[in-house]
Amino acid sequence: MARSLVQQVVELLYRALMGALLWLFCLLSPRSQMSGKRLPPVREPLLLESASQLARRIRRREVTSVEVVQAYINRIQEVNPLINAVVKDRFSLALQEAAQVDKLIEEETGGEEVLEDRLPLLGVPLTVKESFALQGMPQTAGMVSKKGTLATVDAPAVALLKRAGAIPLGVTNVPELCMWIESHNHLYGISRNPYDLDRIVGGSSGGEGCILGGAGSVIGVGSDIGGSIRIPSFCCGIFGHKPTPGIVSNENQLPPMSGRQHELLSSGPMCRYAEDLLPMLKIMAGANANKLSLDKKVDLKKLRFFTLPDCGEALFTNAVSEDLQRAQRKVVERLEADLGLKVEEVHFPDLKHTYDMWFVSMGLPDSEGKMPTSFSVLLGEPGPPAWPLWELVKASVRMSDHTMASIMFALLSTIAKPPLSALKIKEKVQQDFADLLGSDGVLLYPSLTRVAPKHHHQLFAFHDLVYTTIFNVLGLPVTQCPLGLNEEGLPLGVQVVAGKLQDHLTIETAQFLEKAFGGWRDPGAN
Repeated sequence: MARSLVQQVVELLYRALMGALLWLFCLLSPRSQMSGKRLPPVREPLLLESASQLARRIRRREVTSVEVVQAYINRIQEVNPLINAVVKDRFSLALQEAAQVDKLIEEETGGEEVLEDRLPLLGVPLTVKESFALQGMPQTAGMVSKKGTLATVDAPAVALLKRAGAIPLGVTNVPELCMWIESHNHLYGISRNPYDLDRIVGGSSGGEGCILGGAGSVIGVGSDIGGSIRIPSFCCGIFGHKPTPGIVSNENQLPPMSGRQHELLSSGPMCRYAEDLLPMLKIMAGANANKLSLDKKVDLKKLRFFTLPDCGEALFTNAVSEDLQRAQRKVVERLEADLGLKVEEVHFPDLKHTYDMWFVSMGLPDSEGKMPTSFSVLLGEPGPPAWPLWELVKASVRMSDHTMASIMFALLSTIAKPPLSALKIKEKVQQDFADLLGSDGVLLYPSLTRVAPKHHHQLFAFHDLVYTTIFNVLGLPVTQCPLGLNEEGLPLGVQVVAGKLQDHLTIETAQFLEKAFGGWRDPGAN
C-alpha cells in the first residue's frame, strides 16, 4: 500500500530536520586525531588460524598455549591504542593460565582425543563483552556511576567457555547501558572501526566486533536484544550468531532484563572464522544444546532459500544502499550457481511496522504483570531516575555523565507510545515467517541500510535499526556473514535467518559463504 499524502509530508519534514541536524553536527565536530591512520597488517601467522585449528595444534603440542596467548597480547597492544576495543586486560593472569595449560598437556596420558572431548578450547584466547560478568574484571555497562564495580562470578556463558579451556584476555567496550549502535560511553571512551577509524564499530557488542575485526582476538562473547551481535559483526567484517532465544543463558549481564525482554535477548558467539561458530554455540548452550540439531549433517542443496531485499515502506527508514543490494544479489547468484537451486524473492509488507513491534515488545509486563524497568531508572542508578530533558541540557555544556545516545533513548522511551495493535501485527508476521521457513528454509536479509556509518551519524538515522530488531521480535536464529569489502574498503555483509531452533542451517550457510566470498579480511592489508 502506498504511503498517504500526510505520511509523505511527515517523512519529508523528518528527513529535512535530520539532515539539518547532521549538517550542523558535522560543522561543529572537531576533526578526529585518528583520521587517516590505519591498523598495521597481521604479521604473526598464529593470528590467522581459527580457534578450532589453534586448539588442535595446542593439543598436538605443535604450538604452546603461551605462544598463542602472547601472540594475541602483542596484537592487542599493537592495535588497541588505535581502536580502543579492550577496556581492561588480564594479560598476566592469562599467561599464567596458558602456562598451566601447557603443563597439563605435557602430563596428559589419555591422548589428544581425551583432551578434545573434555576441553575442546584448551589454551585458546577469548575476549568478553564488558557487560558480562567475568570474575575479577569490571562490569559496568559503560556507566560512570558504576566505575570500579568488579564482577565476583562468571556469567554462565563465560563460565562454560572457561570450563572448555578458553583463556580470557580481557573485557571489551560497549555503549552506555548497551542500548545503542555506537560503542561509546563516558567511562571508557569511543571504539573505532578497524577498517576506518572515523567509523563506528556497531553496538552493543561493539568492542568485541572491533577487537575481533582487528585480529586482536579469535573468539568472543556477545549479546543481542536489537542487533547487538549482528551489527558489530557486520561493521567489523566478522561472523556473529544470534541464537534462538532461551538456548544460551543471559544471566549475570547488564543491564538486567525485566518484563518480557528475555524473549528478545540472546547471548551468542562472535568470531573471525565460521568454523568456530558451531563449537562455540555447543559450549555456550550447555545442557540446552540438545534442543538444537547441531550435530545433524546439513545438505544445503536440500534447503529452500529465500531473499528479502528490504523492509518495505517503513517510515523514516533509509533505502538499502546499492553496494549492499549488490552484495546480496551476488549471494543469490552464488547459491544458485553452486548448489543448483532457485532462490525465491519474497516480500512482507507488514515489516514496515517493525519499529512499533520492537518497542511494544520491549515494554511488555512479565507473567505477574510487573512492567519492565524504565531506561531512565536504569540510567539514574544507584540514585533516582535520570531526567532526560535535564540531562540533555547538561550534555549541551558537556556536564552530563551520559552520552547523547543514552539521553535520546531515555527521552524516546518516555514519550514513545507505539500502538498496541503492533502486537497483533507481530503475531501475524511470526506466523508468516514460520510458514515460510519451516524446518528447512533459509532467508537472506540486509544487515543495515549502509556500511559502517561515521561516528555519531546514526543518531540521525536510528530507524534503520529495524533491519536487525525484527528478528529479536520474531525470536529467530540469525548468523551475520561478511561478504568482502566495498570500494571504500569497508565490510559488506548479509543476515542469514532460519526457523526457530534451526540454528544449524544458518551456521552451515555461513561456512558456505565464507568459502564463496573469502570471509574476514585483514584491515591492515593493502
